[in-house]
Amino acid sequence: MLQLHNTLSNSKVPFTPIDEGKIRLYVCGMTVYDYCHIGHARVMVSFDVITRYLRHAGYQVEYVRNITDVDDKIIKRAAENGESCEQLTQRFIDAMHEDELALNVLPPDQEPRATGHIQAIRDMVQTLIEKQYAYAASNGDVYYRVEKFDGYGKLTNRKLEDMRAGARVDINDVKENPFDFVLWKAAKKDEVSWPSPWGEGRPGWHIECSAMTKCCLGNHFDIHGGGPDLPFPHHENEIAQSEAANGETFVNYWLHAGAVRVNKEKMSKSLGNFFTIREVLAKFPAEIVRYLLTASHYRSQIDYAEDALVEAQRALDRLYTAMDQLELQDVSLEGPYLDRFNSAMDDDFNTREAISVLFEMAREVNRLKRDTDPQAAVLASQMRGLGNILGLLELNPQAYLKGEAGEGDLADANVEALVVQRQQAKLDRNFALSDQIRDQLKVAGIVLEDSKEGTAWKREV
Repeated sequence: MLQLHNTLSNSKVPFTPIDEGKIRLYVCGMTVYDYCHIGHARVMVSFDVITRYLRHAGYQVEYVRNITDVDDKIIKRAAENGESCEQLTQRFIDAMHEDELALNVLPPDQEPRATGHIQAIRDMVQTLIEKQYAYAASNGDVYYRVEKFDGYGKLTNRKLEDMRAGARVDINDVKENPFDFVLWKAAKKDEVSWPSPWGEGRPGWHIECSAMTKCCLGNHFDIHGGGPDLPFPHHENEIAQSEAANGETFVNYWLHAGAVRVNKEKMSKSLGNFFTIREVLAKFPAEIVRYLLTASHYRSQIDYAEDALVEAQRALDRLYTAMDQLELQDVSLEGPYLDRFNSAMDDDFNTREAISVLFEMAREVNRLKRDTDPQAAVLASQMRGLGNILGLLELNPQAYLKGEAGEGDLADANVEALVVQRQQAKLDRNFALSDQIRDQLKVAGIVLEDSKEGTAWKREV
């Protein structure tokens, strides 16, 4: 049985979906004002692995990951660059998709943007005001009335009275309570804004996700995920907003990826140890970076260092060496190795233990190769299949070991999966996702040919 560590209970608990065989999953995505860093990669890869495994386990997964494309940092950076917010955010959204493709991260089923859900945000704010969970302040902002929500702090086990005791109170603050948080921000001069009953303005950060989850997955869904810095206040505030507005439980299970530290220190631009994904990929092949991010349990803290990537490369080399010089084929995944792999992943997605199964298989493959046993190719093919569930071992072994595999190389099975996802997106009239997948495949050198019979693909010569 699948067990998850639920942040809400701070314990590992059995997973039961709301609807049998289906899982609705939402992950807080990026605020797109700069290139994604290695901490973002941890979240991208962790929930990509989780989604891949859930689908392997037979669940129908609807995976939603949002984009925050309006906030203070975006407005400030666009003004500094002398460009519009739309120009800035689209450039970094494109860069994010390139980084995802390089790391073999499959696109989410839905990728809503905050600016595409302004009406839904306004509607939720109005509902909260009508229910007296929110109020318009004298400065034109709208705030959430934290004291009215009895369950505030339940995700991170905080009590409002304890937080209030140590809070600094500004006597000029327009808020009723120092912990009240903004739902709608009044526009400043020359800022991007939208009309509302409370004046020109834009959404606060927290309300975006509450509105987008409601639009994409409904009032109540299975799993909400995100990075290590999000439980408080962002996810606490999401719970308060959504449960007050909708009148029912928001999310059943909360999953949070662990932090990335650099040489045992917190990653920070001020410390000079801040690395974007593309800076890392300029030094190391993408699959090695993905392996490093996957080899540790998703909730654990990772220490990013070049020595760690060198070790990751050695480990990956061992797996590819075992598969080298063998006729790999598509085989059914069955037997004790599969059982142990699944058992590890069912234990809160324990990728560390699952990868240890791959190394046991590699040792057995090497023994069979020495004995020229034809079962070596069968076991190596099974090992590759299990690796593929983690988004690993998809390259040609000889090309990988010779350093000839390109950063954007995709295995045929992965291309097929993307083509199928694009076809479904077109059927759902989700043309933004369809175009995104087409563009990602184009970057990888895959040409799509649409016809009445479906979509064929080929690799550029």
